[in-house]
Amino acid sequence: MIIHVANPIYDSVFKYIMEDERIAKTMLSALLKKEVVKVTVRPHEYSNTTRDTLSMFRIDFAATVREREGDVIKDRVVLIELQKTWLNTETLRFRQYLGAQYSNKNNIREANDKGFAYPMVAVYLLGHRVGNIKEPIVYVNHDVFDYNGNIVADGNEEPFVESLTHNSIIVQIPLLHGNVNNRLEKVLSVFDQTLVEGDTQQVLKIDEDKYADDNDMLYVLHKLTAAAANSEMRQDMNVEDEYYQAIEDRDTAIMQRDKILKEQSEQLSQKDEQLSQKDKQLSQKDEQLSQKDKQLRNMAKALFANGMTKEQISTMTGIDIANVVKLLK
Repeated sequence: MIIHVANPIYDSVFKYIMEDERIAKTMLSALLKKEVVKVTVRPHEYSNTTRDTLSMFRIDFAATVREREGDVIKDRVVLIELQKTWLNTETLRFRQYLGAQYSNKNNIREANDKGFAYPMVAVYLLGHRVGNIKEPIVYVNHDVFDYNGNIVADGNEEPFVESLTHNSIIVQIPLLHGNVNNRLEKVLSVFDQTLVEGDTQQVLKIDEDKYADDNDMLYVLHKLTAAAANSEMRQDMNVEDEYYQAIEDRDTAIMQRDKILKEQSEQLSQKDEQLSQKDKQLSQKDEQLSQKDKQLRNMAKALFANGMTKEQISTMTGIDIANVVKLLK
């Protein structure tokens, strides 16, 4: 059955679903490829409560991850710094936010006198592509090596190392084109922008039957359906559309201005080239006149040396007597 759901690429919709612990656990478990048994939204001062020139929605989680090592089950807390953006964003903005998290004293493990921090994973949901990377989801994980390049066992889980480095997960939303090959792609399929319905991006058209065997995903769809029917949520999406339209209008104006400035610069450059050519031609003419003046001077002096008078030289050359006098000086 085809259903219509709110598009989670909108900040308001994304926040609405991710504040639901079950959905947060579903998404983070798929991203981390580990069982997340508990998720807590962490309070912070960096969420997108006020808009700037670019959309940068941020939400922080403390996720309790359950890991199995043989017969041993171990739970540990991992900080998830999730950032979502529609537009091409300067890397510096991401770095600044991560820097703020590294310096946040609230991220230090409780009852740890050495000041070790919780391990952190940075997740980026991008509404644009990253260079030439063709994979929709990529993992950037660090390892610990010795001098010879051999991996140091348990190096990654050393608190000192975990406090100073982090792994990253990058999702390129434009590359989610309905191909579902694993659990994560299935979870992220609700972000597939090829499913947009109508003239706006606010609603996605999804085949609910594809998720019939997955209660967690049916719950996500139910939540997104409720968001689509919520008048306040639709108003929030309208505000976001207006905001992005304003950005597009601004960027278009900037592009047009830059185009005009470029054309004017090219015209000035052409005029400069023409003036340069004229200066060169005038310089050549001056040189020619200088050569002629030199030739006339030499000729007048030669005739005068052969006994001709200034008047005779004037008559012979057609040069008035005043200039003949100048030539003979």
